[in-house]
Amino acid sequence: MNILKIETNNNKFFSNSNIKASKYSNKIEKNVINIYPNICYQTFYGFGGAITGAVGYAYSLLPDNKKHEFMEDIFHENYILCRLTIGSSDFSPDSYSYSSKSDLSDFSIDKDLEYIVPFIKDALKVNPNIKFLASCWSPPSFMKNTKLRNLGGKLLDKYKGTYANYFVKYINAYKALGINIDYITIQNEPNAIQIWESCLFTAQEEVDFLVNFLYPTFQKNNITTKILIYDHNKEKLFSRALVEFSNPSALNYASGIAFHWYTGDHFENISLCHDAFPDKLLFHTEGCSGYNRENSYHHEYAYDIIGDLNAGVNGYIDWNILLDYNGGPNHKKNYCNSPIMLTKDSSNYNKSLAYYYIGHFSKYIKPGAVRIAFSKYSKDIIMTAFKNTDNSIIVVILNNQNFDIDFNLCVENNLFKDKIGSQSIITYVIT
Repeated sequence: MNILKIETNNNKFFSNSNIKASKYSNKIEKNVINIYPNICYQTFYGFGGAITGAVGYAYSLLPDNKKHEFMEDIFHENYILCRLTIGSSDFSPDSYSYSSKSDLSDFSIDKDLEYIVPFIKDALKVNPNIKFLASCWSPPSFMKNTKLRNLGGKLLDKYKGTYANYFVKYINAYKALGINIDYITIQNEPNAIQIWESCLFTAQEEVDFLVNFLYPTFQKNNITTKILIYDHNKEKLFSRALVEFSNPSALNYASGIAFHWYTGDHFENISLCHDAFPDKLLFHTEGCSGYNRENSYHHEYAYDIIGDLNAGVNGYIDWNILLDYNGGPNHKKNYCNSPIMLTKDSSNYNKSLAYYYIGHFSKYIKPGAVRIAFSKYSKDIIMTAFKNTDNSIIVVILNNQNFDIDFNLCVENNLFKDKIGSQSIITYVIT
């Protein structure tokens, strides 16, 4: 058995070493972590992040040699699931939709060609296997009762069919550029009234749009893009799914459920959704921290990733992949952190600890991996385990405590002693 140990803390990043295992002894009963490779749970589709207008703009400021370096740093073979915005979000240099006419005769994605599409094209050169999930923050203003893209509002009944065609035109416009939209969510944060692009959809309204307009329009136009419901915070995840999937057509038409992290753990809600609707995908589609110069949300993020994975999530998408030095641009000044941010003069970029902590999962848990069972002896150990399609076993352990933790890791009949330092994360690759 070969064991590669990868460790990150405040002093070292992706520090590698090899560990030798011995045969398990019945005399060792304490401080044991057991891994059960043959007890399998959900299949994992991949990790990734969002490609917003802000990401594309920040990327455009880098010198050409740094652009290539950045792409190599991000788009390794397992970083494969990326979120796009249909029209603008707050993380766009300005606010826009693709059409202002009721017949959509002026539909154009030209604004996306400025920053978003060039970024995508460069990313696909490094990793051509990227899958894209697209979400809309707001329908065009003429389709809404408020005539505003921001401050919530509602989609008018008379434009539901038009809005479904809006999605089709978006998917086909990207397809014409060689970019396949694999998944969409109907509405980003459907419960939120924001000062930026937003629109309210109740569960019943989302079902109506899905069943009577969006899905039939996709079918009519031979669109195979999968549709996910909800796309908001975890505290209402299960109750929303229960309402929407009580409609047999919605249960049949929707491929899964999307959610965000901003209201706390609620890992039980993910497990409840997984158990109640085992054939539906569960994608985490957004999470970030507010802007601060320390960019110190790495432990919180790793804890959330582990909790979501253990609860049954199939894909984990971060928010902005890259932002400028000030955590933008954002046309509503709603700045935040990202794992990589530009230097003050935009000539280079800095990787935060969050980048390395995310990498402990994304670099080693491959698309197609299955989560496997484990048991641990202490609540102080936060961990998950996966088996890749090549049968390599990935174990990720997080220590949020201010003391070291000793353990004996047992994989089938092999065992090795190790410790994880305080405020650290370790990944083991076992082959």
